[in-house]
Amino acid sequence: MQKLDSINVLGGVLASCSRDPLTGFFRDGVCNTCPEDQGSHTVCAVMTAEFLAYSKYVGNDLSTPRPEFDFPGLKPGDSWCLCASRFLQAYDEGCAPLVHLEATHQRALDVVPLHILQAQRSEDET
Repeated sequence: MQKLDSINVLGGVLASCSRDPLTGFFRDGVCNTCPEDQGSHTVCAVMTAEFLAYSKYVGNDLSTPRPEFDFPGLKPGDSWCLCASRFLQAYDEGCAPLVHLEATHQRALDVVPLHILQAQRSEDET
């Protein structure tokens, strides 16, 4: 699989999202993507209890550990490369997580308008 250029939504170099827990489509800690990444795991999101409950409710349980997949389960405060469409769905429902713009891949803009990502910008980046 050939990675797309590592450029963030602001046009700069894509920053790391999380190494603990290790995230990303390539499990390299970065929200890199490629044509095979059909879910577009490109939004570096900071988990909240509200979002984790919402995600579980809509059928994507991110909080329960799955050792068979080397997945520790997420908790509030963890950063994770989230599918762009799931982020937008949560935003539309009023429970989107915060976002690290510098670590969000530009491909997220195919799904989520920049002004929405900016509205959810993490306090760490202001």
